[in-house]
Amino acid sequence: MLRVCHIISGDLWAGAEVMVCHLLKGLQACADLRLEVIILNEGRLEKELRKAGLCVHVFDEGRRSFLKLAQDTRKLLAGNSPDIIHSHRYKENLLAFLVSRGQANIRLVSTQHGLPETYGQPGSLAWQIKSRANFFALKKYFDTVVAVSEDIRSFFIKDLGFAQDKVRVVHNAVQVPEKANQMNNGKSFVIGSSGRLFQVKDYPFMVSVAQVLSGQGNISFALAGEGPERTKLEEAIREAGLEKSFNLRGHLNDMDDFYRELDVYINTSVHEGIPMTILEAMARGLPVIAPKVGGIPEVVRDG
Repeated sequence: MLRVCHIISGDLWAGAEVMVCHLLKGLQACADLRLEVIILNEGRLEKELRKAGLCVHVFDEGRRSFLKLAQDTRKLLAGNSPDIIHSHRYKENLLAFLVSRGQANIRLVSTQHGLPETYGQPGSLAWQIKSRANFFALKKYFDTVVAVSEDIRSFFIKDLGFAQDKVRVVHNAVQVPEKANQMNNGKSFVIGSSGRLFQVKDYPFMVSVAQVLSGQGNISFALAGEGPERTKLEEAIREAGLEKSFNLRGHLNDMDDFYRELDVYINTSVHEGIPMTILEAMARGLPVIAPKVGGIPEVVRDG
């Protein structure tokens, strides 16, 4: 019996969390695996995994320093040490590294879901220190880095100097719905997108697209998701005079209804790994318009 422990933050519900949820539910079918999940902070991921019957432990970061978090994680795993710790994102990678010190039998695996949110920008000094510590630990102490796209694998090998055999590609995937998306029968033609409202998603460009298309017919725009860029987007929508045709939906638990309203799915990101939202839209039969960046050309066939 192979014991595998995943470590991931769970206070958000975005691409990485959705992918991990699919992965762990799928791995449950493997009889020779014993799965355990450590989730930092409560949220939808914890609820989904508990509902699926997985062994879940939740550590509240608000009540623990990083050192205390490492101590509690090490204590939890001490009784029955896992064969593999599979971590997601830099904080979890550093936590996995610290927990595994002095235990030669533990193999470390990390999934790189995308490039940093500050991609193309220098970031703060604190962020640069964390980022360098993360990549150093991955390069020196982890057995395998799983990249979700060939583009990310290339970045690790060419830009960060990782050995080629250390970085493997496993593309993201989604479950295909039993029924294809029914065409929107509403009065307007709806163009939509979904994701965290972060700079790297470049949703102000989506507002610019909406402004160009305004007056070209009965077209409306819908954007699902929350994040720190919301106020900036609301201002851009007001300045463009699009309050009636550009709808910010906020966080949605049921994405099926959202996709069912759309005629076209659009992505405007500066960089992406393999966006779960694009896969979800394609799985429902929606045509996708997306930039030729990151791993997107690996899943969207031009034309």
